[in-house]
Amino acid sequence: MNVLISGGTGLIGRALSAKLSAEGHRVIVLTRSPEKARNVLPSGVNPVRWDGESLNGWSHLMEEMDAVVNLAGESIAGESLSAILTQPWTERRKSRILNSRVNVGRVLVAAIQLAEKKPSVFVQASAVGYYGPHGEEVVLESTGPGSDFLAKVCQAWEDSTVDVERMGVRRVILRTGLVLSGQGGILPVMLLPFRFFVGGPLGGGEQVIPWIHIQDHVDAIRFLLENEKARGVYNLSAPNPVTNAEFGRVAGKVLHRPYWLPVPELALRLALGEKASLILDGQRALPWHLQTDGYTFTYQELGPALEDLVLEY
Repeated sequence: MNVLISGGTGLIGRALSAKLSAEGHRVIVLTRSPEKARNVLPSGVNPVRWDGESLNGWSHLMEEMDAVVNLAGESIAGESLSAILTQPWTERRKSRILNSRVNVGRVLVAAIQLAEKKPSVFVQASAVGYYGPHGEEVVLESTGPGSDFLAKVCQAWEDSTVDVERMGVRRVILRTGLVLSGQGGILPVMLLPFRFFVGGPLGGGEQVIPWIHIQDHVDAIRFLLENEKARGVYNLSAPNPVTNAEFGRVAGKVLHRPYWLPVPELALRLALGEKASLILDGQRALPWHLQTDGYTFTYQELGPALEDLVLEY
């Protein structure tokens, strides 16, 4: 299988590229900096230069592709703890977050439209933020969209590639929860207070975290690429989401650290502004379509997932 990945140097893209390449598939990653990409991508994966906005220099490759996986988009939270704390959602940053997703989607659609031989499947990234805050209410793929900033970004992200369906390409949408990985992402940031013995609930601790282990995330994408009947929306989150308080208690147990110091909601909102919604809001998103189609999770419970990932440190 020939697979083209945009956003392939990110956390999920690197893991997916490694898996596909190890299985003998041809993987091409579109990137602004092929030189830097070669330092983070596994051997055998071919980085190709593009600017994220045009068809110049790469669109001919679409003729050879069996699948396209669109993961591209500027980080919503930030790439590091300092970025999370110091980069508020200004109007300019919101615009970059939105445009980095919508523009890439439109360019990929244009490349497919020009290709005489089109890929058979297009995997479109999105997030459970599509639904907006839902408290304890169960959120399935049929749940309607929210109205906050993240919900609107996800809606536009998904809509940017809807035209591939009219070209006869099977499209799969990944509404992803919190991806847990020992190789980066948000987990090391979440575990940092526990490593310094100051872990505790954030806000009221009742907000629900729809999490997923990086291995299950990548395996689920592989499952959806191969399953010719798979199309439409899939929640990529483990079957057993937890509250923030439950996450903290499990993390403390796995790390052998106390769970005791709460961080008030007001302090989080003062420190992070609107971005605090990433921590204080939640969705009890369940992977109904994924499980109905026959995918079996390796990590259904948070405890074993964290125990596996903590071993990577």
